[in-house]
Formats: sequence, C-alpha cells, structure tokens
Amino acid sequence: MNATVVVNPAARGGAHTRAAERAVARLTTLGIATTTVSGASAAESTALLRHAVSGGTDAVIVVGGDGIINLALQEVAGTATPLGVVPAGNGNDFAREFGIPELEPEIAADIIAAGHTRTIDLARATRADGSTAVFGTVLASGFDSYVNDRANRMRILRGEARYKLAIAIEFFRLRGIHYSIEVDGVRLDGDFIMASIGNTRCYGGGIPICADADPSDGLLDVTLVRPGGRLKLLRLLPKVYAGAHLDDPQVQTLRGASVRMDAPGLQAYADGDPLGYLPLTVEAWPNAQRVFVAPAGA
Repeated sequence: MNATVVVNPAARGGAHTRAAERAVARLTTLGIATTTVSGASAAESTALLRHAVSGGTDAVIVVGGDGIINLALQEVAGTATPLGVVPAGNGNDFAREFGIPELEPEIAADIIAAGHTRTIDLARATRADGSTAVFGTVLASGFDSYVNDRANRMRILRGEARYKLAIAIEFFRLRGIHYSIEVDGVRLDGDFIMASIGNTRCYGGGIPICADADPSDGLLDVTLVRPGGRLKLLRLLPKVYAGAHLDDPQVQTLRGASVRMDAPGLQAYADGDPLGYLPLTVEAWPNAQRVFVAPAGA
C-alpha cells in the first residue's frame, strides 16, 4: 500500500505532529509506504488531497480531528479511495464511532495496516446557493451550534470538557427558535431550542445527541429539543450525555433519507465546523465511503 497522510497543522497545539510521526513510523515498520502532506491552509490541503486522490493513492490517512476528516471527505467521498483515521483532535467523534482509539497512533496505524474496511453512509448538504458539502457525523443548529461556535473559540480544555464548559455558558442564553423542518417531504413547524441531524451518534467529544443513528442504514436521524424552561433543560442534560434522552417529553426524533431545515439567520455546524446558514437540505448518501476499522471481535 502507498498511502497519503494528511496532517492538520492547526490541530491541538502540536499533538497532531507527534501523532503523525508515531503513526508513520509504525506504518513504515508494517511495510506501508507513506507520503505526508500538510497544507498551510484548508485550500492548500484540499489541493494536495485532490492531487493525491486523482493520482491514484491507495489510501488517505488523516491525522487530526473531525475538521480535517471533513476536509478529506470532500475529496474521497464517492471514490474508491479508503479513509484511515489517526485521532489527534479535540472531538474525535468520527473515530469514536468506528472504535479507533484516541491518542493511540500506533494502534490506529495497526488498524489501517490490517486492511479491514467498512463501507458507511455520509450526509450531503445543499446550501441555498446550490453549493454542496458532505459530512460524516452530526449537523448541529440552534443551541448546539452556539455551543460549537463558543467551543471553537475557547483555548482552554479539550474534547468533552471544553464542550461541557461551552454548554454551561450558553445555557444562560437559551431561547426558542422557530424552525421549519421537512423529513422525506413531511413538514413540521415549531419552536425548538436545537435541531440536530445525525449520520452517526455523537458530537462534541462523545455526546450521543442522535443516540440511535446508524451510518449504514441509508437514513438520517433528527433530534429536536423543545423549549421548556431552564430547570427542565438542566434535568435533561444528564440524559443527553448518557444517550437516554430520546424518550424525554421535550425531545422529538425523526428519521428519513432527506431533511430540509430552515430557521432565520441560523448557522449550522457539521463535523464541528461551520457548514453554512439555513436553509439547508441534507440527504443521506448510502455507501459513500470505505473506512479502515478494526476487524470484528478485535
């Protein structure tokens, strides 16, 4: 195998570099040739990736978090090029979904070298201007997009701890937002604190907001939270962290292959990064990507 290793130069203050060095050393030991690329910007990284994929690289291996994985997905989705992940970011929710251990670059490299892949769905979002982007985990809007925005601006803590602090801060700024949502053509209008669309279960460093999402069922899971006062929402939070919130009276869940979501002036995040302002149409893209995973029972 000849693999292209993509490193996010901004991820976690240098931890990505050490993780990349360790993963590449392990891959080399296991007989896999690698070429490392790291653009000075997202546009440069995209260009390097596009060149590697069009040139026939056997695999793309991403060292970093969900943001750089998202960047790679824009280039490898729908191609024959499998994706390997060495988690070294803040959230690492994509890697978590597929059992790839965080901060264990040698183990991640072993998983890639073993060559076992799983074919998964992705989600494809279309913006109001007609441009599109794919994502692998969860689209967040409303309260959770405000949390994403604040967490991305914070320079303390990491992973779930960072998101918990951002949640605590944004909790006191809660307000209902009027949404118009269509799932497979069935329309729902109402006020919600937040609305999430999940291809996988977790965002925010392991928060299972779409706890029943399955990235192999050809469908998207929608989780909506109604306004109910801060005390009720405070009681709901522990359920959210445990993935036990889906049957709560304040929570409504939907599932479908296509979701259109609109709310005035609201920006959505996907894979932890800004995706665009609503309205957005999100469609499941079945069998869009092969991902290196540990063999069953390993």
